[in-house]
Amino acid sequence: MKTSRLILSLALFLPVLLMADDQKYTVAGLTEPAEIIVDKWGVPHIYANTHYDAFFVQGFNAARDRLWQIDTWRRRGLGQLSSVFGAEYLQQDRATRLFLYRGDMYREWLAYGSDAKKIAESFTAGVNAYIDVIDANPELMPPEFDLLNYKPARWRAADVVRIRGHGLWGNVGSEVQRAQIVCQADLETATYWQSLEPEWQTRIPKGLDPCVIPTDVLDNYYLAKAPVRFDSPAMAMNDAKINSSDRSLGSNNWVVAPARTSTGRPILADDPHRTHAVPSLRYIAHLVGPGLDVIGAGEPALPGISIGHNDRIAFGLTIFPIDQEDLYVYEKVDDGYRYREGARSFRSIVESISVRDLDDSDVELKYTEHGPVVFETDTHAFAVRAAWLEPGMAPYFGSVEYMRASNWREFVAALNRWSAPSENQVYGDVDGNIGYKPAGLFPKRAGWDGLLPVPGDGTYEWQGFFDMDVLPEEFNPERNFTGTANSMNLPDDYPIETYPMGFEWSASWRYNRLWEVLSSQSEHTMEDSAALQRDYKSLMAIQTIKLIPNAAGGPGADLLRKWDGVMHPNSSAGAYFAIWYYRHLRPALAKVLLPDEPELVADMDTNGVLRLMQEERAQSAVAASLETAFDETTRSLGSEPDNWRWGDIHEIRFTHPLLSFADSDLADSMNYPAYPRGGGGYTTNNTSFSASDMLVRAGASYRQVIDVGNWDAATMTNAPGQSGDPRSPFYDNLLKGWAEEEAFPLLYSRESILENESFRITLEPK
Repeated sequence: MKTSRLILSLALFLPVLLMADDQKYTVAGLTEPAEIIVDKWGVPHIYANTHYDAFFVQGFNAARDRLWQIDTWRRRGLGQLSSVFGAEYLQQDRATRLFLYRGDMYREWLAYGSDAKKIAESFTAGVNAYIDVIDANPELMPPEFDLLNYKPARWRAADVVRIRGHGLWGNVGSEVQRAQIVCQADLETATYWQSLEPEWQTRIPKGLDPCVIPTDVLDNYYLAKAPVRFDSPAMAMNDAKINSSDRSLGSNNWVVAPARTSTGRPILADDPHRTHAVPSLRYIAHLVGPGLDVIGAGEPALPGISIGHNDRIAFGLTIFPIDQEDLYVYEKVDDGYRYREGARSFRSIVESISVRDLDDSDVELKYTEHGPVVFETDTHAFAVRAAWLEPGMAPYFGSVEYMRASNWREFVAALNRWSAPSENQVYGDVDGNIGYKPAGLFPKRAGWDGLLPVPGDGTYEWQGFFDMDVLPEEFNPERNFTGTANSMNLPDDYPIETYPMGFEWSASWRYNRLWEVLSSQSEHTMEDSAALQRDYKSLMAIQTIKLIPNAAGGPGADLLRKWDGVMHPNSSAGAYFAIWYYRHLRPALAKVLLPDEPELVADMDTNGVLRLMQEERAQSAVAASLETAFDETTRSLGSEPDNWRWGDIHEIRFTHPLLSFADSDLADSMNYPAYPRGGGGYTTNNTSFSASDMLVRAGASYRQVIDVGNWDAATMTNAPGQSGDPRSPFYDNLLKGWAEEEAFPLLYSRESILENESFRITLEPK
């Protein structure tokens, strides 16, 4: 794909409508008239006259606002990038196809609910109906298709659920890294790299040689989950590795009972943290039809709402890290692998991949008893067993069931179908009830814990799955609030030996901060929830500073000891702390821990850092790191610490993935301004970043705060905007407010929506 052929003039796009005028379309597949009222923040309120027409219109509208995004999502997920982008994407397509769902579709559809197939059929018919509209009105084609010279593809209902690589999955990557650390050192060293919670001692599985596992054993696994890179396709796998290893990614949610709120109603908040993207990963929509009145955010390529509320209940999610993956190691025998008392042959599938401007390419996909083969050597093969290849595991699609619940009983019953990704759900309803329920497919491992790769000889097999009721649950707890932040939140008496769901949680800093604030507020307000979502106080930084050796002096140590730990954009100490911790302290401790292979533990978790800081062997390294960090900060930000600003180096820079392909006029419409940000990966206002450049790379693009029952009082953000089309007024309209810690109305009543109407789309059945 040559950049030179992709430069087009904005003049090609000028005839398009302003995309904020009233429109009317007659479309095939709709059964009754429907309308979309878009409010002045870009949120579509969909009014349909039948239940399934609401999902049809949701698909139509998703294509209207996000067609290039969801078309790319589909091609990436099905392994069809090469057909439009060329041979550079062939390996990514092959890797993706290894992890497609290939099971029985009858069981697959029923896993989500009795009408899941009908919902998916309606949604995809709506997407296709908008593509028909574009065929008749070429000026509506999003500019990205013209830049890359191809057209959007039509969808099938099965596409929605066969695609599995877009979820947040684990823990096969940490299994491999732990094995590599054990090979170089021992299990004790691995506990510094990743703490195990609740307290747990893993063992090397019998028959496993950790040193037989190649460094690049998971390259195909990561490539199957990788984003699409247009500037440098070869870097996509590296992006996936970074996303998978970033322990600061996650989410916050909480709900406060009426007894502790100023409104006398539950207040529910949620802010899922993911890698920032253009357009946003989330899309806000409101679906109204018979038996349906739900609003909130979902993923634009999926029907339904996963985070939001209907007219009776509100809900919000975070990741609950059930271990749903294992790496199997096989001894190769002839044309197969050793299994039990004999041998098994690899199962092979040959598929033809269409490649733009070239002949089709045949690729072989190999499978074992446990899953896709991701790597082979002369003597061994390696396969990933993933629960997310079981029926019912399409990420977030299960929300079509729980979003229609009207009470706690129905909500929990719907979550019993939920499989992926494993989630903490918080709940509030108009009767004043609050609750918490985790859900996800939970493999049974008899006699082993899933923390290291295992031999694939039949010794280590899953024994089915646990029922959902073995997971903890809260309903109207005495403390009058509950919430989660991806950290270890199992009850003290939880029987982890009986139900070993997983031991690799996010660090507890955000969770502790939530609990610290919520437990101190007897009359929690909507503003309190918003402030907590935007909170910059780093308990991690405060604790780390306490462990600086008393003997360590100098201007850097003095600056930190006087600091309150609030990583405000204007904080000088915050800038120095980030440079010290990520670029100097942690690398120095990695060399102390594993001198010959420090890169294996370079991303050690905060518990490991704090533990090592207290040991004699690390004291001189800690002190020296303060000095080298101060020198670097002085070179980067100037000789006067009073002039240092965290926000000067910690910016959010949303960038359209095709910005470099556009001419100057089109690039101007695609471009976003940069904004300084506070916080970090361990503040409740999560602004995760890479140590290499300190730029914000992940966090809460979508936020919601809901006064349950007073629905029009709800607020939201969705950065950078609702639309993915650079020609739309809603392309970047929410960015400035989001960056400056503001919020926008999440309107629900038709009266309020009409008062804030921007334009209307009327749909008539053909």
